[in-house]
Amino acid sequence: MSMASILVLAMALDAALGEPRWLWDRLPHPAVVMGRAIDLLDRRWNTGKARRAKGALAIALLGAAALMLGAALAQLGAAVVIIVAAVLIAQRSLCDHVAAVAAALRLSLPDGRASVAMIVGRETQAMDGPAVSRAAIESAAENFSDGVAAPLFWLAIGGLPGLILYKIVNTADSMIGHRTPRHAQFGWAAARLDDLMNLIPARATALLILLLSYPRPRWSDIVREARQHRSPNAGWPEAAMARSIGVALSGPRAYHGQMHSYPFVNPEGRRNPGPDDIDAAVAVLWRLWAAILLLSVLWALLG
Repeated sequence: MSMASILVLAMALDAALGEPRWLWDRLPHPAVVMGRAIDLLDRRWNTGKARRAKGALAIALLGAAALMLGAALAQLGAAVVIIVAAVLIAQRSLCDHVAAVAAALRLSLPDGRASVAMIVGRETQAMDGPAVSRAAIESAAENFSDGVAAPLFWLAIGGLPGLILYKIVNTADSMIGHRTPRHAQFGWAAARLDDLMNLIPARATALLILLLSYPRPRWSDIVREARQHRSPNAGWPEAAMARSIGVALSGPRAYHGQMHSYPFVNPEGRRNPGPDDIDAAVAVLWRLWAAILLLSVLWALLG
């Protein structure tokens, strides 16, 4: 079976089933298994001297294991590749979690805060309604790039080994790729490799959002604001999403008890987004999914 056909079927399977609770209540999710392996190395090796070298060795070992596992699973046939790929693509679960924030916020502000706390790392206790909405929309844009576009990109060019390698690197970055006293050195290699592996998918996501938007934002505005973002990659889909639905994103927020005065992305946009804007962002995610699916179908037919 061609890789294009595998992409089409994996995307369709993920969109249809998402994250079935009946399965993951009985079996550990692959992301949980990856997290346990990363946590084990973090606890064992993130001590003493030469932490940057130890962190680089840890990500190298995890990467090698991911490549070998992917190659072994690929030998079991196309059906296994499709199922594993569908599990590691996060379109349905991402859209469900983001849409849940809009539904919760319509009930009450505390419900909205509790719901958005499940998908963002920042502090939510003091958020007002627009801050909850901004956080959900930013998560939608950034996690589509990380959780859908990048996995599909690495599956397309590297097969199942490429996809599993990306997922272990991305998971490691989310766990140890932070500029904290504990992880600034040990997580350096994971963070830099994740930046590299997301370089193309993040920009491709921004470009696709632009092409699917009407009226169409200016690419120069997206580029300018993306380059000002604190992340080398997250700013691209975030800047494109902000302009696509006409809201201002980013801005001040709290991490670990400390306020950070980040500038607004698309500062001319509405600064009081609400549940309807979250729904609009989810609609953008499904348009992106449909466009990638269509491109994959065309690839399969032409191939």
